[in-house]
Amino acid sequence: MDKQQQNASQTNAKKVRKQNAASAQNQSQQTEFASETDAQEVRKQNQQSQQKKGQNQQQQ
Repeated sequence: MDKQQQNASQTNAKKVRKQNAASAQNQSQQTEFASETDAQEVRKQNQQSQQKKGQNQQQQ
């Protein structure tokens, strides 16, 4: 039988708990990075990048 087609009674609960714990840890790290991001600064840098990109295209 294919592992992905197992019945609920055949689910490895220990493995699922381990995966959930790892996922929760990754999610909290992503949230931390997001909270450290200065959205206004990112917009400013993006705008400057677009301006430089436009200038480079005009020069070519």
